[in-house]
Amino acid sequence: MDILPDPVRTVLAFVLVLGALVFFHELGHYLAARWRGVHVEKFAVGFGRAIASWQDRRGTEWRIGWMPLGGYVKLHGQETPADATPEQRAAWRPGETFHEKPVRDRAIIVAAGPFANFLLAALLFGAIYATIGQPRTTTVVGTVQEASAAARAGILPGDRILAIEGEPVTRFEEIQRLVHPRAGQPLSVTIDREGNQRNVTATPEPRVQGERTIGLLGIGAAAGQFERLDPFSALWAGSVQTADITWQTLSAVWGMITGQRGTEDIGGPLRIAQLSGQVAEVGIASLLGFMAVLSVNLALINLFPIPILDGGHLMFYAAEAIRGRPLPPKAQEIGFRAGFALLITLFVFATWNDLSSFGVVQWVGGLFG
Repeated sequence: MDILPDPVRTVLAFVLVLGALVFFHELGHYLAARWRGVHVEKFAVGFGRAIASWQDRRGTEWRIGWMPLGGYVKLHGQETPADATPEQRAAWRPGETFHEKPVRDRAIIVAAGPFANFLLAALLFGAIYATIGQPRTTTVVGTVQEASAAARAGILPGDRILAIEGEPVTRFEEIQRLVHPRAGQPLSVTIDREGNQRNVTATPEPRVQGERTIGLLGIGAAAGQFERLDPFSALWAGSVQTADITWQTLSAVWGMITGQRGTEDIGGPLRIAQLSGQVAEVGIASLLGFMAVLSVNLALINLFPIPILDGGHLMFYAAEAIRGRPLPPKAQEIGFRAGFALLITLFVFATWNDLSSFGVVQWVGGLFG
């Protein structure tokens, strides 16, 4: 895509990324509905006027809307008998309506969308690891900060760290694991310099990070290596990477909720479009990795217990399973209205962050002095 002009590349990358994520999310709902015997009336990617539509032999209408900002699956009999019109009730197919299925089947259909996004992320990471390779950091020192603990100990760029306090290390993450808890404690570091081993003593400098203090040597890793994996190992590594990103994202969200982390990282469609164009310029591998990370985020967002989202429906189904009957319609209506208001608020806030990051807010403020 690097041969295309920036605006065209950004738009195409945005449509590709968001379209693929939405398609797989809705495909999860569709396949689960088929599995549990629910007829799917409509499968739509994008909103607004359809630029393409067709009907398959099962009677499902497939359509692509001109506005690639979402999608939906219309399930047969999604309306309850109390909400359905006489015409809708007359058109119901016995045994294929959503509302008559047990709560377990309805929960499976709803949860299948986020599950499909987690699966997509694992497959994308796996494809990268099987073709290009999985990045592996070494223990070779790439940079040494001036006046740092490493510099005082005589560690130089190009040195390979072999062990810390006698414990062998093979990856840079292992160095961090051993150094971070030992702020202010002298450490014996075994290094290899041009084939010669030597021991030096370095005292990690304390650095406050959040609510804890960690130790830092003041070194940076050299460029990593890529190790191509076989398909099964690549899929497993992709699943592990998906789990790691899921945990990191949840930790970041919790940090925002507790005030330990700022909310400036929350972005919306404008930020996604900008980043899509940037990663597309780097290469296809970067674009696939970006899609995988976004797929995890889309899955988690949909699992939040907010009415209207999949997580909100699952919350209602959990209450139904515990009570033995659905929540009262009035309670569900209040929940959906509150969820809609919360989503609108989050969308406006994310858009404000996007415009602020682009400098639009400051520019408009400058116009009015």
